Amino acid sequence: MKIKLSRGAQQQGVVFGNAYPKYTSKNPLVKWLMKNFESHIEDLLKQISPETIHEVGCGEGFWVLHWRKKGFKIRGSDFSSLVIDIAKKNAEQMGADPNLFSVRSIEELNTTEDSAECILCLEVLEHLEKPQFALEKLKALEARHYVFSVPQEPVWRILNVLRGKYLTSFGNTPGHLQHWSRGQFVKFISEHFRVEKTVGPFPWTVVLCSPKSQT
Repeated sequence: MKIKLSRGAQQQGVVFGNAYPKYTSKNPLVKWLMKNFESHIEDLLKQISPETIHEVGCGEGFWVLHWRKKGFKIRGSDFSSLVIDIAKKNAEQMGADPNLFSVRSIEELNTTEDSAECILCLEVLEHLEKPQFALEKLKALEARHYVFSVPQEPVWRILNVLRGKYLTSFGNTPGHLQHWSRGQFVKFISEHFRVEKTVGPFPWTVVLCSPKSQT
C-alpha cells in the first residue's frame, strides 16, 4: 500500500512527535515487527467479529484502509485536520470513500455519530496528558469491545537506545508522555474496562476489553 505520512502534529493535551515511517519501512526487522503487530490485532478482530469498527486516532488512515480491504467495515477519526486530509487523499488513491475519515478529537466523540461495535485505539494513549479522561470518553461510546495498544516500556526505550535514537532523552520517543509496562497498562485499563485478553506483539502491549457490568 502506498500511503502518505504526515510529519507530526500537536494540540493541547496530546503530542505526536514521532514521524518514523514504520508502516512503509523497507527495513526487514521493522517489517517483521509491524506484520506481527498486524496479525495480533487482526486475530482479535476475527475473534469478536464486529459488524462495525471505529479507529479513534487513526492518523493517516493506514489501518482503516488496510482492514477495509480485508472486508472489515471500519472508519476512522483523528483530532488533526492535517492527518485527516492525508487520510482522505490516501483513500482516494486506493479508490475508497474519503468520507470514511472525520476530524474529531476525543473530547468531541459522541454516541450518535461515533459509536461502533468495536473501538480501536492504537498507539494513542501514550501521547495523552490525561489518558484516563480519554478512556472515560471512549467508554461513553458504549461499544461492545475495545482494543488498545501502547508501547511496552521500558523495552521500547531500550530498543531506541540500542539503535542510537533519542539518547539525550534516554530513548524516549518524542511525544510519548506515558510509559507503561505490560502489567501497569493492564492494571490501568482494568480500572475502566473488563480486560478479556492481553497479547504481546513485541514490543507492544495490546488488550481486548469490554465495558464492566453495571451493578
